[in-house]
Amino acid sequence: MLYRLIAAILLAGLAQAPAAAAPSGEKLYARNCAACHGAKGDGGIGVPLALPSFQAAISDDYLRKTIRLGRPGRVMPSFSHLSKREIEAIVRHVRAWNKSPAVTYSRRPVKGDPVHGRQLFGQYCAACHGANGEGSKGTGVTFSRPRDLPIMAPALNNPGFLAAAPDAMIKATLMRGREGTPMTSFLKQGLKEKDINDIVSYVRSFAKQPLHESAQILEAESPVIVRDSPYDLKTTVENVLQAVSNNNFFYGRVQTLEYGLTEPARENPKQVIVYFCNISLLNQALAVDPRVGMFLPCRITILERNGKVQVMSVNPKVLSRLFNNSELNRLCEQMSESYTRILEEATI
Repeated sequence: MLYRLIAAILLAGLAQAPAAAAPSGEKLYARNCAACHGAKGDGGIGVPLALPSFQAAISDDYLRKTIRLGRPGRVMPSFSHLSKREIEAIVRHVRAWNKSPAVTYSRRPVKGDPVHGRQLFGQYCAACHGANGEGSKGTGVTFSRPRDLPIMAPALNNPGFLAAAPDAMIKATLMRGREGTPMTSFLKQGLKEKDINDIVSYVRSFAKQPLHESAQILEAESPVIVRDSPYDLKTTVENVLQAVSNNNFFYGRVQTLEYGLTEPARENPKQVIVYFCNISLLNQALAVDPRVGMFLPCRITILERNGKVQVMSVNPKVLSRLFNNSELNRLCEQMSESYTRILEEATI
């Protein structure tokens, strides 16, 4: 009898407990999306989500999958860490800008001739979307794209896009165009519906091809490159400075790791940073992705612990994954090799 009474009290308490508050789409959008897509969806690095022609062309399912999958190697990251409820809240917030009825698309494949579609793609699409559907270059920041372009042409040869966009949506976009962007109706350009079906079939064929390099991001063996030095701290610092010069960088300053964080008298002299730079490489990196500036100038840290000296630096390969920008791959690999050479020359 006592157990039944306790169970009844517990059940009553659960029944009266308030339901978990629904996640705020506005707050989630501000935290995860606004930096690229604009606080009001007016665009920036990312596409303008509030653009009427965009809203009229996409489905809620397209938004869900885009948020979940992102665009590998194309700046838009995957938000796979968000729960289903949180993604739904963001979708509802984005759709609040929609002035048109919600659109849904059939998942039925469009039948066309991909061989002819490839020819038409080269003629009508490649100038903006790339010869292989890799998308235009740059992050969307005007520093890394022509200023007269209001939007970057997206990558069509991308697993995130291909999983999110059904054939019917791609076809509808080609037929109607997208007002407010350089994308115009292909019907108005003189193509027939059959031609558009062929282009859709060619775009869909990307999914059967090996992953394009524009959708690849580097795998870093370790986020930090570390080498043990057989020399004392002073000699190791001198060796690093010489190795920096040997590898076509110029060094700026040498300071303690705690500089500016504590009183000068309390700084640990056995923890040192060497700052260095290569202007040409710097300009190349910033032109590809201005966000790289957050990690510049280059730096190497030298630490002495218990009489042993270590030299270390961030592995630049991590930047490709962090920024989700495949265009950085070549530069990140080049920088990783340079950092490794400097560390090894300084400790050999």
